Amino acid sequence: MKENEMIFGMRAIIEAIQAGKEIDKIIIKKDMQSDLSHELFIALRGHDYIQVQRVPIERLNRYTRKNHQGAIAFICQTTYQHIDNIIPSLYEEGKSPFIVVLDGITDVRNFGAIARTCECAGVDAIIISSKGGAPVNADAINTSAGALHTIPVCKENNLVEVVKYLKSSGLQIVEANSKNGTLYNEEKFEKPLALVIGDEEYGVSPEINRLCDKHVQIPVLGSISNLNISVSAGIIIYEILRQESLAD
Repeated sequence: MKENEMIFGMRAIIEAIQAGKEIDKIIIKKDMQSDLSHELFIALRGHDYIQVQRVPIERLNRYTRKNHQGAIAFICQTTYQHIDNIIPSLYEEGKSPFIVVLDGITDVRNFGAIARTCECAGVDAIIISSKGGAPVNADAINTSAGALHTIPVCKENNLVEVVKYLKSSGLQIVEANSKNGTLYNEEKFEKPLALVIGDEEYGVSPEINRLCDKHVQIPVLGSISNLNISVSAGIIIYEILRQESLAD
């Protein structure tokens, strides 16, 4: 990550938050206890989407040789939107929403590749978690071929509540990478729809899994256990478009 994508020092970070600067994540020296660190956490009230991690000093030092004073903030490379603004707007425009929810996707290149596919396929928005998900950084944006500057990205604190909101808003909820689901090309997809894509290793979280209306899988015939998650996402997203085109 380039140094111009970061803010160094507790005071500078506090001032950036108070000025309304979009910040993705803050890392703080794990044993930091000071008046300024206390002031930082006061400034963070009401900014639950900003992830804060306490880390060893060695991790901070890996990012820069400058005097970071025990704290580094990572600047957002995009402006996040809110899904509860997007869904009503789509319905008002006469559209059937097509949303992609990323649950536990941490690899920035997979994230960027999925975003590129979403933009090409006309997906209306991508939803990511504020805790533990891949950041919208330069690597993600480059991999997305700039799609992350175009498609709305919603960074939400509680994906379970977001999926409940989507469900109550009339969207069919589909789990994309189920181990025991219906074959993706044998399932019927209908918009409005939210496609939930989970981590390659652990899949969709159990709480969200239970909320899904449908569970689909892609057959794997070789010796490798699964496809790259961005490839899987692309296959299913375009199957949804194919079925939509046949229905028109």
